[in-house]
Amino acid sequence: MNLSLHRSTLLATAGAALALSLTACQSDTATKSAPETTSSTAGKATGKAAGGEQSGASGTKGSTGQAQSTASQGSTDRAGRSGSAGSTGDQASAATRVCTARDVRVTAATQGGPPTTHIVLTAKNTSGHSCRLADAPHIQFLESHKQDVPAAAKSKPASPVVLTAGAPAYALVKLSDGGVDEDNEPVSAFSVILEGDSTVIAVNAPGSGGIAVDPAKALTGYWTPELRNGADDF
Repeated sequence: MNLSLHRSTLLATAGAALALSLTACQSDTATKSAPETTSSTAGKATGKAAGGEQSGASGTKGSTGQAQSTASQGSTDRAGRSGSAGSTGDQASAATRVCTARDVRVTAATQGGPPTTHIVLTAKNTSGHSCRLADAPHIQFLESHKQDVPAAAKSKPASPVVLTAGAPAYALVKLSDGGVDEDNEPVSAFSVILEGDSTVIAVNAPGSGGIAVDPAKALTGYWTPELRNGADDF
């Protein structure tokens, strides 16, 4: 083999080895860069997915908030309707016309045994329609004492007293403390005036001998549908 041919063979062999080496390097470089590309793509996908979940969560929260708002509004509406119904009932009671002397019959009876310290007034609705007894009865026992008997504030009812046809209302009236040394005066009849009406109603005192009244100790309760323990004790 001549020298020229041997040199050509060596060069060809060296070239082939260099080509294989370059191919291996390129493959290695591609292999190393491939995971980075995949990681970057995966990161973007994860970010998009996370953004989608956040959007979904926001949408869910928004829907939940709207549902809660709707529920709260429903509760408020129901509460408002309930409050309105109560107010309407009070307004209806207040709108009922007041009872006059022509609407009721007022009588008196003693309460408890002797000495008689209290009487009970009864006002019965005889009009055939509903009416309202406002405030307390205005009572004057003696011609010498023109002032109305004071009303006991503790006996005032929480709501207006509306009498349907035939229904009664009551007022407890204190005459004295029951002491023998009191300045009592005999009373066989006395006057009652209803709130909102100027007509004087003459009421006969209970008992054959009438009642003994101490003007300084007399008190009257408000009209109530029934006498109540505690509130009407004075």
